[in-house]
Amino acid sequence: MRVTLGAVAVLLAGTAWACSPIYVLKAGYAEMKILRARQDIPAVLADPATDPETRGKLGFVLEARRFAADELGIDVGDSYTMYTKLDRDTLAMVVSAAHKDRLVPKTWWFPIVGRMPYKGYFSLAEAQGAQADLEEEGYDTYLRPTAAFSTLGWFNDPILSTVLRADDVEVVETVLHELSHQHLFVPGHVGFNESFATFVGRAGAARFFCTRDGGGLDTVKCLRAQARWRDYQRFSVFVDSMMDDLAAIYGDTALSYEQKVDRREAVFTASLSRFDSDFAPEFESVTFGSFRNTPLNNATLLARVRYYHRLPDFAALLEARENDLSAVLEELKRGAGQVEDPFEMLAVGGR
Repeated sequence: MRVTLGAVAVLLAGTAWACSPIYVLKAGYAEMKILRARQDIPAVLADPATDPETRGKLGFVLEARRFAADELGIDVGDSYTMYTKLDRDTLAMVVSAAHKDRLVPKTWWFPIVGRMPYKGYFSLAEAQGAQADLEEEGYDTYLRPTAAFSTLGWFNDPILSTVLRADDVEVVETVLHELSHQHLFVPGHVGFNESFATFVGRAGAARFFCTRDGGGLDTVKCLRAQARWRDYQRFSVFVDSMMDDLAAIYGDTALSYEQKVDRREAVFTASLSRFDSDFAPEFESVTFGSFRNTPLNNATLLARVRYYHRLPDFAALLEARENDLSAVLEELKRGAGQVEDPFEMLAVGGR
C-alpha cells in the first residue's frame, strides 16, 4: 500500500514571512534540486537505458495528463511532462498536530495557499525534531511520509520516482489527484481541497481505465480502480462516523480537559473494534493497514479525514450529474467562491 499522498506546496517565491527564514531556505533548496533534476519524459522514454517498468508507468503519466486535459477540462499547463529520479524512497516527511481535547489542527500560514495543517520536511531528523517540539507543547502529533506534491501550477511539477513505485492504477490516480489542485484550490480549506482531489483521483482513475483504448469494463485495471474507489468511500463513512462520536465528547462543556482526553480512548477502542468487524471484511482492494497500525490520536485521525471527508457525497453528486465528471468539476469550480464552506456544494449527497 502506498502512503497517503498530499499536496505539499513548496512555493519558492514570496514565502519568507510564512515561517522561519531557515525553514523556507531549506525547503526552497530541496525543491530547486528536484526541479533542476527534471528530464523530459519523451527523452526518458527514448533512452534505451530506461527499464521497461519505468517506461510503462511514464507512458501512463502522459496518458493520464492528456485525459485530465481532454476529458476532465483541467488546465494542466506543463505539469507532469517531466520526470525526476530521486536518490531516496520518500519525497518528504509531513508533520501535523492537533489539540488533544478538540478536533482542531494546529496550522501554519503560507502565502497563496492560506493556513495549512501540516509542514513538510526533506530531513527526517528535522521532522522528528519538529514533532518532539509540538509534543512538548501538549499537542497530538503525526509524522508521515509523502511521495508526491503539487505547486498548484506555479512550477512545472515533475512526476517523481517515488510515485512510480506504486502500481499503474495508483500512478494514474496520483497524477489526477495532484492535477485537480490546479483546477480547484480554495485557500484555507485544506479538508475540502484534499477530499475533492481524492474524489477526482479515484473516480477519474476508474473512468480512465474503464474507457481508454485497450481498457474496458472487464479489464483488471478497470475493476481494480473501481474497487479502490468503493473502498475509499467505505473508509470515508468510517472516519466521518468516528469524528461524530468524538465531537459529542469534545463538545460537552460539562467535561474537563482531562475527562475529554480520558473518554476519547473509549471511542478509539470501540471504533477500531467496529473497523475490524464491520468495515475491514467489506474492503475489496485496499486494507488501510497504515491507519489500523498507527496509534490513534486527533492528529492521526484528522490527517485521514482531510483526504476522506464526505466521499460518498462527492459520489452522489457525480451520479446525480449522470456520471459526467467534467461537468461536476466545472460546477464545483464555479460554486466554490459563492459559499462560505465549499462542502455546502455537496447538498445533493446530504449529511
